[in-house]
Amino acid sequence: MYTTDYPVGVIPDVARVMWVKNGRMTIRHAATIVAALALATGVIAGSASANAATMPFQPVLPAPTGHDSIGTVELHLVDPTRTDPWVPDHPIREIMAQVWYPARDTSGFPLAPWLDPGAAPHFEQANAIPPDAVTLPVTHAHVGAPVDQRSGPRPVILYSTGSHGDRSLGTNLVEDLTSHGYIVVAIDHTHDASEVEFPGGRIEVGTLPPDTLAVNTEAVAVRDADTRFVLDELAVLNHGGNPDAEHRQLPHDIRGSMDLSRTGMFGWSIGGATAAATMLDDNRIAAGIDMDGTIYGPVRTAGLNRPFLLMSSQSHNRDTDPSWADFWSNLHGFRLDLKLAGSQHSTYSDVESLLPQVAALIGVPPDVLTQELGTIDPARAISVERTYIRAFFDTMLRHHEDRLLDGPSPRFPEMRFIP
Repeated sequence: MYTTDYPVGVIPDVARVMWVKNGRMTIRHAATIVAALALATGVIAGSASANAATMPFQPVLPAPTGHDSIGTVELHLVDPTRTDPWVPDHPIREIMAQVWYPARDTSGFPLAPWLDPGAAPHFEQANAIPPDAVTLPVTHAHVGAPVDQRSGPRPVILYSTGSHGDRSLGTNLVEDLTSHGYIVVAIDHTHDASEVEFPGGRIEVGTLPPDTLAVNTEAVAVRDADTRFVLDELAVLNHGGNPDAEHRQLPHDIRGSMDLSRTGMFGWSIGGATAAATMLDDNRIAAGIDMDGTIYGPVRTAGLNRPFLLMSSQSHNRDTDPSWADFWSNLHGFRLDLKLAGSQHSTYSDVESLLPQVAALIGVPPDVLTQELGTIDPARAISVERTYIRAFFDTMLRHHEDRLLDGPSPRFPEMRFIP
């Protein structure tokens, strides 16, 4: 059995997947593909084949489409001016962020994992996944590789993921932007994210209360403050400082690599709402994208005077979400409302590429897969998303005229322009 369970009166930030397994009801966040992996574990463990029980399955991420190789490094950022809003006995706010950048040379630098290895055991334990039953993906980025400075300072894009989700859930979009010459910074919002690994192996788990209008409004405000703090620290890093609390080794040539005068932000679900909210409070962000997320907080009626793109799933639009209708009417800069035909909420996350890979293994019926991801082909969905996100930022941050944003294209009939 499968259902999606959304908070009453609130457009979902992260769909939850409910399965009946071994006669017991379990709830998992679709955004972390936990349901799929947990079921895969059950099938593997119960298989009559000894090989099936001992050979972990490892899904893969789609390859980036750009020409640039990718490097990545994590930043441990500490804001002593704020207490942790979700854990009162934490006197400071700590954040993990991951910088993805075009790399000059990747030889000898290991590939980064999709999820930090110290966080993986919590992920598995929380979802009853026996160790070594499933191997999580690796990325296409190389840890600590030297920065490619040959094209000068590059525009910067921030990424915020869905509620209760890890920053890893945007990897297929983050990597693709980086491969086309952007520096992308993905943010984990501590105690909102399911699990965050800090230096030394310390794990901080999610403590966010269940989704309500009040909780989501507060969560966006917290994420807004997190994002503005990350921007402050990126400026320090770009001028040769080291904002990393543990003073771990960073690529020396990261200094001066970022053109922070050309900064954009995008996010999925409540991360998209965070992009809008942060733009209202911080003029450093020149353009933003909300991928299928309800708008929370003052920006809903205050609006923005800078470019903003709404990207929705098949059943989400200004008619079904009053926050989008209000926000749209208060956008006074360039604005665009796009709908990806045949998509669902999770289509804008890595679930779109990872879940279909395990569906056959775990016996997920086609109608269940369709209910979670829609009718659009997963590879096609990712290709269309990547193309339009890049076209938007190329236009707004690089001032490259891209006629793709002018109206419907026969090359991408799945992307509908909503007037």
